[in-house]
Amino acid sequence: MDITNNVVENEALNRNHPIITLLTDFGSKDAYVSALKGVILSICPETKIIDIAHDIPKYDIKYGAFLLSQTAPYFPVGTIHLVVIDPGVGTTRRRIIVKGKRNMYVGPDNGVLSLAAEKEGSIKMVEIKKKQFMLQIVSKTFEGRDVFAPVSAYLAKGYEIDAFGPIIKNIVKLALANVESRNGKLVGEILYIDGFGNIITNIVSKSIHCSEIPVGAPLTVSIGEQSKKMRLCSAYEAVLVGQPLMIIGSSDFYEISVNKGSAKALFQANIGDVIEISVPKRTC
Repeated sequence: MDITNNVVENEALNRNHPIITLLTDFGSKDAYVSALKGVILSICPETKIIDIAHDIPKYDIKYGAFLLSQTAPYFPVGTIHLVVIDPGVGTTRRRIIVKGKRNMYVGPDNGVLSLAAEKEGSIKMVEIKKKQFMLQIVSKTFEGRDVFAPVSAYLAKGYEIDAFGPIIKNIVKLALANVESRNGKLVGEILYIDGFGNIITNIVSKSIHCSEIPVGAPLTVSIGEQSKKMRLCSAYEAVLVGQPLMIIGSSDFYEISVNKGSAKALFQANIGDVIEISVPKRTC
């Protein structure tokens, strides 16, 4: 099988049937998401619109950046990812497009695009300046509808990103806590908590700070005032129902879970909390 030819075919297919994903903190009870879709379809009716999520905690850039970085790699080559988590709307923060090796990203320059772009590898970045690609009237409070949605639609129609404004050399990068090794403990932060209450850390399973922890290793996990003993397991059902465990999640980060329960509730944890994981001797 010639993979290169398949990539070319996928790119050609996406030009005929472009895909735009939407990731916002708008929720589902208001008209905001529908307005984005209406603008996109008015400009590029053949677009297929995919909702990643709209129930992101309000203004939570880190939460959205993580979701985007975990989702974007699984979309076809040529997908356009539109992200509107934008507490700085109406300010001098830039509006940007990032062209990666596979896909494109449209949104505010506040770090929300940076994890996905860095993971994929960016080729070119521009600041959105050209008014002909925006709606005639641009609201100070809804640039998602008036700027980012039409820009995404014009990208879907085949416009190159150079057409939208000047090339920029860098974008705002999301600030994540450093992972440290201290006295036999890995110290990081909670990057994300999913709907099951699983706690996703920012500690990669093959950390530069630590050789890979062996399955079955006894651990102590501390978050705030809560400290629990557990083991690294390869499946949730390796422990009894209601018991905590650590597992390597699908994102390749260490996660703290409870079999058929909520680690968030057990630890009273929140995104951004410091987490300490004691590890076996000779591991760190």
